[in-house]
Amino acid sequence: MIVIVLHEPQDLVNIAHVVRGMKNFGLRDLRLVNPREYEAFRVEGIAHQTQDVLARVRTFATLEEALADSVHIVGCTARGRTAKRNLQRPRDAAAEIVALDAGDSHPVALLFGREDKGLSNEALDRCHRVVTIPSDPSYASLNLGHAVVIMLYELALARGAEARPFKAPRRLSEPAVAEELERLFVDVARALQAIEFFKTRNQDGVMRTMREIAHRAPLDAREVKLLRAMAIEVTKYGERLARSGLHVDR
Repeated sequence: MIVIVLHEPQDLVNIAHVVRGMKNFGLRDLRLVNPREYEAFRVEGIAHQTQDVLARVRTFATLEEALADSVHIVGCTARGRTAKRNLQRPRDAAAEIVALDAGDSHPVALLFGREDKGLSNEALDRCHRVVTIPSDPSYASLNLGHAVVIMLYELALARGAEARPFKAPRRLSEPAVAEELERLFVDVARALQAIEFFKTRNQDGVMRTMREIAHRAPLDAREVKLLRAMAIEVTKYGERLARSGLHVDR
Protein backbone atom coordinates (compact mmCIF):
# COMPACT_ATOMS: atom_id res chain seq x y z
CA MET A 1 0.00 0.00 0.00
CA ILE A 2 1.00 3.62 -0.46
CA VAL A 3 0.95 5.83 2.63
CA ILE A 4 1.25 9.60 2.90
CA VAL A 5 3.37 10.74 5.83
CA LEU A 6 3.23 14.36 7.03
CA HIS A 7 6.09 15.21 9.37
CA GLU A 8 5.08 17.81 11.97
CA PRO A 9 2.31 19.52 9.97
CA GLN A 10 1.52 22.92 11.46
CA ASP A 11 -1.84 23.85 9.94
CA LEU A 12 -5.00 21.76 10.26
CA VAL A 13 -6.32 23.27 7.02
CA ASN A 14 -3.34 21.83 5.14
CA ILE A 15 -4.05 18.42 6.65
CA ALA A 16 -7.63 18.76 5.43
CA HIS A 17 -6.42 19.59 1.91
CA VAL A 18 -4.23 16.50 1.93
CA VAL A 19 -7.14 14.34 3.13
CA ARG A 20 -9.34 15.72 0.36
CA GLY A 21 -6.66 15.06 -2.24
CA MET A 22 -6.25 11.51 -1.02
CA LYS A 23 -10.00 10.96 -1.33
CA ASN A 24 -9.92 12.44 -4.86
CA PHE A 25 -7.20 10.05 -6.00
CA GLY A 26 -8.18 6.92 -4.12
CA LEU A 27 -5.59 6.72 -1.34
CA ARG A 28 -6.72 5.90 2.19
CA ASP A 29 -3.67 5.80 4.48
CA LEU A 30 -2.39 8.98 6.12
CA ARG A 31 0.19 9.12 8.90
CA LEU A 32 0.77 12.26 10.95
CA VAL A 33 3.99 12.70 12.89
CA ASN A 34 3.64 15.01 15.86
CA PRO A 35 1.05 17.35 14.29
CA ARG A 36 0.65 20.71 15.99
CA GLU A 37 -3.13 20.26 15.85
CA TYR A 38 -5.38 17.50 14.60
CA GLU A 39 -9.08 16.91 15.20
CA ALA A 40 -10.84 14.61 12.76
CA PHE A 41 -14.23 16.31 13.05
CA ARG A 42 -12.69 19.69 12.19
CA VAL A 43 -10.90 18.21 9.18
CA GLU A 44 -14.16 16.65 8.00
CA GLY A 45 -15.77 20.08 8.23
CA ILE A 46 -13.27 21.28 5.62
CA ALA A 47 -12.82 18.10 3.56
CA HIS A 48 -16.38 16.82 3.31
CA GLN A 49 -17.27 13.15 2.85
CA THR A 50 -13.80 11.90 3.77
CA GLN A 51 -14.79 9.80 6.78
CA ASP A 52 -13.21 6.67 5.30
CA VAL A 53 -9.83 8.38 5.02
CA LEU A 54 -10.09 9.98 8.46
CA ALA A 55 -10.98 6.64 10.04
CA ARG A 56 -7.59 5.29 8.98
CA VAL A 57 -5.42 8.27 10.01
CA ARG A 58 -2.65 7.26 12.40
CA THR A 59 -0.57 9.58 14.53
CA PHE A 60 3.01 8.96 15.66
CA ALA A 61 5.31 10.65 18.11
CA THR A 62 8.43 10.24 15.96
CA LEU A 63 9.29 9.94 12.28
CA GLU A 64 11.20 6.75 13.01
CA GLU A 65 8.02 5.07 14.26
CA ALA A 66 5.95 6.31 11.29
CA LEU A 67 8.41 4.92 8.73
CA ALA A 68 9.51 1.77 10.55
CA ASP A 69 7.51 -0.70 8.42
CA SER A 70 8.08 1.03 5.05
CA VAL A 71 10.06 -0.74 2.33
CA HIS A 72 10.53 2.35 0.15
CA ILE A 73 10.49 5.99 1.28
CA VAL A 74 10.25 8.97 -1.05
CA GLY A 75 10.87 12.38 0.47
CA CYS A 76 9.59 15.55 -1.21
CA THR A 77 11.57 18.75 -0.84
CA ALA A 78 11.87 22.07 -2.63
CA ARG A 79 15.38 22.86 -1.41
CA GLY A 80 18.56 21.75 -3.08
CA ARG A 81 20.96 19.86 -0.83
CA THR A 82 24.73 19.62 -0.92
CA ALA A 83 24.74 15.89 -0.19
CA LYS A 84 24.43 13.56 -3.16
CA ARG A 85 21.05 11.88 -3.08
CA ASN A 86 18.95 9.67 -5.31
CA LEU A 87 17.02 12.49 -6.98
CA GLN A 88 13.87 12.02 -9.04
CA ARG A 89 11.15 14.05 -10.67
CA PRO A 90 7.54 13.32 -9.67
CA ARG A 91 6.65 11.23 -12.73
CA ASP A 92 9.65 8.92 -12.42
CA ALA A 93 9.09 8.60 -8.69
CA ALA A 94 5.42 7.77 -9.19
CA ALA A 95 6.22 5.03 -11.71
CA GLU A 96 8.69 3.42 -9.29
CA ILE A 97 6.28 3.71 -6.35
CA VAL A 98 3.48 2.01 -8.29
CA ALA A 99 5.85 -0.76 -9.40
CA LEU A 100 6.91 -1.36 -5.79
CA ASP A 101 3.41 -1.18 -4.33
CA ALA A 102 2.54 -4.68 -3.12
CA GLY A 103 -1.03 -4.10 -2.02
CA ASP A 104 -1.64 -4.47 1.72
CA SER A 105 1.83 -5.72 2.62
CA HIS A 106 4.68 -3.42 3.68
CA PRO A 107 3.94 0.18 2.68
CA VAL A 108 5.66 2.53 0.31
CA ALA A 109 5.79 5.95 1.96
CA LEU A 110 5.56 9.45 0.48
CA LEU A 111 7.08 11.81 3.05
CA PHE A 112 6.40 15.55 3.31
CA GLY A 113 7.88 18.03 5.80
CA ARG A 114 6.39 20.83 7.84
CA GLU A 115 5.16 23.93 6.07
CA ASP A 116 7.79 26.35 7.32
CA LYS A 117 10.91 24.18 7.23
CA GLY A 118 10.29 21.25 4.92
CA LEU A 119 12.25 18.06 5.54
CA SER A 120 15.46 18.16 7.52
CA ASN A 121 18.63 16.46 6.31
CA GLU A 122 18.09 13.86 9.02
CA ALA A 123 14.63 13.08 7.65
CA LEU A 124 15.96 12.89 4.09
CA ASP A 125 18.63 10.48 5.28
CA ARG A 126 15.84 7.96 5.78
CA CYS A 127 14.61 8.33 2.18
CA HIS A 128 15.44 5.96 -0.67
CA ARG A 129 14.56 8.70 -3.16
CA VAL A 130 14.25 12.48 -2.98
CA VAL A 131 11.74 14.21 -5.24
CA THR A 132 11.76 17.87 -6.21
CA ILE A 133 8.77 19.26 -8.09
CA PRO A 134 10.06 21.55 -10.85
CA SER A 135 8.83 25.07 -10.15
CA ASP A 136 10.07 28.62 -10.62
CA PRO A 137 13.46 28.80 -8.85
CA SER A 138 12.64 32.27 -7.56
CA TYR A 139 9.60 30.90 -5.70
CA ALA A 140 10.15 27.17 -5.47
CA SER A 141 8.37 26.25 -2.25
CA LEU A 142 4.87 24.85 -2.76
CA ASN A 143 2.00 24.79 -0.31
CA LEU A 144 1.95 21.42 1.46
CA GLY A 145 -1.46 20.45 0.12
CA HIS A 146 -0.48 21.42 -3.43
CA ALA A 147 2.71 19.38 -3.31
CA VAL A 148 0.84 16.31 -2.08
CA VAL A 149 -1.84 16.65 -4.75
CA ILE A 150 0.77 16.90 -7.52
CA MET A 151 2.32 13.64 -6.34
CA LEU A 152 -1.10 12.00 -6.02
CA TYR A 153 -1.92 13.06 -9.58
CA GLU A 154 1.31 11.55 -10.86
CA LEU A 155 0.54 8.34 -8.99
CA ALA A 156 -2.89 8.26 -10.61
CA LEU A 157 -1.32 8.61 -14.06
CA ALA A 158 1.18 5.86 -13.27
CA ARG A 159 -1.74 3.63 -12.30
CA GLY A 160 -3.37 4.21 -15.69
CA ALA A 161 -5.97 6.82 -14.76
CA GLU A 162 -5.36 8.73 -18.00
CA ALA A 163 -6.81 5.79 -19.96
CA ARG A 164 -10.07 5.99 -17.99
CA PRO A 165 -12.87 7.00 -20.36
CA PHE A 166 -14.68 10.28 -19.95
CA LYS A 167 -18.13 10.15 -18.43
CA ALA A 168 -20.70 9.54 -21.14
CA PRO A 169 -23.29 12.29 -21.72
CA ARG A 170 -26.66 11.74 -20.10
CA ARG A 171 -28.42 11.96 -23.42
CA LEU A 172 -26.94 10.83 -26.69
CA SER A 173 -28.00 12.46 -29.94
CA GLU A 174 -27.82 11.30 -33.52
CA PRO A 175 -25.63 13.14 -36.03
CA ALA A 176 -27.41 15.94 -37.88
CA VAL A 177 -28.46 14.98 -41.40
CA ALA A 178 -27.84 17.32 -44.31
CA GLU A 179 -31.55 18.14 -44.70
CA GLU A 180 -31.79 19.44 -41.11
CA LEU A 181 -28.62 21.49 -41.53
CA GLU A 182 -30.06 23.17 -44.62
CA ARG A 183 -33.21 24.03 -42.66
CA LEU A 184 -31.01 25.53 -39.97
CA PHE A 185 -29.19 27.75 -42.46
CA VAL A 186 -32.53 28.97 -43.89
CA ASP A 187 -33.82 29.80 -40.40
CA VAL A 188 -30.60 31.58 -39.43
CA ALA A 189 -30.67 33.65 -42.59
CA ARG A 190 -34.29 34.68 -41.90
CA ALA A 191 -33.45 35.63 -38.33
CA LEU A 192 -30.50 37.75 -39.44
CA GLN A 193 -32.67 39.42 -42.05
CA ALA A 194 -35.26 40.19 -39.37
CA ILE A 195 -32.72 42.14 -37.34
CA GLU A 196 -31.29 43.76 -40.51
CA PHE A 197 -27.91 42.12 -39.94
CA PHE A 198 -27.26 42.04 -43.67
CA LYS A 199 -27.85 45.77 -44.02
CA THR A 200 -24.11 46.42 -44.13
CA ARG A 201 -22.84 42.86 -44.62
CA ASN A 202 -22.73 40.47 -47.55
CA GLN A 203 -25.35 37.78 -46.94
CA ASP A 204 -23.69 35.08 -49.04
CA GLY A 205 -20.36 35.59 -47.28
CA VAL A 206 -21.91 35.54 -43.81
CA MET A 207 -23.92 32.40 -44.49
CA ARG A 208 -20.92 30.67 -46.02
CA THR A 209 -19.06 31.34 -42.77
CA MET A 210 -22.01 29.96 -40.81
CA ARG A 211 -21.77 26.76 -42.83
CA GLU A 212 -18.05 26.49 -42.10
CA ILE A 213 -18.73 26.84 -38.37
CA ALA A 214 -21.49 24.22 -38.41
CA HIS A 215 -19.42 21.75 -40.41
CA ARG A 216 -16.32 22.26 -38.28
CA ALA A 217 -18.14 21.32 -35.06
CA PRO A 218 -19.93 19.10 -36.31
CA LEU A 219 -23.41 19.67 -34.89
CA ASP A 220 -25.61 16.80 -33.74
CA ALA A 221 -29.38 16.62 -34.28
CA ARG A 222 -30.27 17.99 -30.84
CA GLU A 223 -27.97 20.97 -31.26
CA VAL A 224 -29.42 21.74 -34.69
CA LYS A 225 -32.94 21.70 -33.25
CA LEU A 226 -31.92 24.08 -30.49
CA LEU A 227 -30.25 26.53 -32.89
CA ARG A 228 -33.23 26.40 -35.23
CA ALA A 229 -35.58 27.15 -32.33
CA MET A 230 -33.45 30.16 -31.36
CA ALA A 231 -33.38 31.48 -34.91
CA ILE A 232 -37.15 31.00 -35.35
CA GLU A 233 -37.84 32.86 -32.10
CA VAL A 234 -35.69 35.78 -33.28
CA THR A 235 -37.75 35.95 -36.48
CA LYS A 236 -41.05 35.77 -34.58
CA TYR A 237 -39.91 38.45 -32.16
CA GLY A 238 -39.09 40.74 -35.07
CA GLU A 239 -42.54 40.10 -36.56
CA ARG A 240 -44.22 40.95 -33.25
CA LEU A 241 -42.29 44.20 -33.02
CA ALA A 242 -43.26 45.10 -36.58
CA ARG A 243 -46.95 44.49 -35.85
CA SER A 244 -46.79 46.63 -32.73
CA GLY A 245 -45.08 49.48 -34.55
CA LEU A 246 -42.08 49.37 -32.23
CA HIS A 247 -38.44 49.17 -33.26
CA VAL A 248 -35.20 48.24 -31.53
CA ASP A 249 -32.34 50.75 -31.53
CA ARG A 250 -29.00 49.21 -32.39
